Amino acid sequence: MSKPPVPPDRSDGPAPGAQDDGRRGGDVGLFGPDSVTWRVHAESLMGVAGLRALLLQALHPVAVAAFAEHSTYREDWWGRLSRTAEYIAVTTFGSTTDAMFAASRVRAIHARVRGTLPGGVTYDAEDPQLLAWVHCCLVASFLEVVTRGGLALTGAEQDAYVAEQVRAAMLVGLEPDEVPHDRAALQDYFRVIRPALECTAVARRAASDLVTPPMPARIGLTTPARPAWASIAGLAFAALPPWGRRLYALTELPGAAGLPDAATTAGLRTLRSGLRGTQVVAPTLREGPHLRAARERLRVVPDPPPDHPGDPPGGR
Repeated sequence: MSKPPVPPDRSDGPAPGAQDDGRRGGDVGLFGPDSVTWRVHAESLMGVAGLRALLLQALHPVAVAAFAEHSTYREDWWGRLSRTAEYIAVTTFGSTTDAMFAASRVRAIHARVRGTLPGGVTYDAEDPQLLAWVHCCLVASFLEVVTRGGLALTGAEQDAYVAEQVRAAMLVGLEPDEVPHDRAALQDYFRVIRPALECTAVARRAASDLVTPPMPARIGLTTPARPAWASIAGLAFAALPPWGRRLYALTELPGAAGLPDAATTAGLRTLRSGLRGTQVVAPTLREGPHLRAARERLRVVPDPPPDHPGDPPGGR
């Protein structure tokens, strides 16, 4: 990385929908409250989007083999998922220093991940092609799931989100010209890489583990946690692009995983509405700790609760 990312120029004032009490101070971090990234990453469907990204990433044979060989995910699924969510939250809402520190830890891990596949192919987690694959899966999944779920973004705002995420790519060592800057380039990226993708035995096992991760017997047998998780993970699978679902070649899928596209969109909207309704009843669930800390640091007024569980904040 030739130089650290810099916050965007906001001399023209806040973006539409942003709310500021006029006393903002402190480090806005990599994106800031006027960014599309804040709007997308504050969404309640980010968990589903993250699962979709993992399922998509597993279709790259080298990436998933390296992940399986060097990760302890099978022994610590929940820890692995929580650390990924923590990284996204810190780099989104944290200060620039916090984001750079979190990224330095990830890069230190990447520096140790290298090896040779059974077929003789060598891999290195610092390979720009592998880093770009992971990046594009995350960006495409976050944008796809939250917009299908009901977050209203114009085409220009969606392009702005992809462009903003170039800073996230730079954090892990990529150059700006190594990742897409808008939706058209993102679509081209997946079109070009698709011939190299396949559902290996490792990918299928990782996907199976994701849908049915290990749970303490007390929770799995005495609570609805397992079927609830299977429904959410199934919805993430159903939200994959059609070519991704075809690569997995699962002909008979139970529950949400077997939904057609229109039903998947309806399912995402229903889930978002239900989660937002819960957030109205329990306001502490409305914002994660990193977003709350960022608002306090920057003295930014939070959006009011939705006028209706299915509405965006403030009825927008």
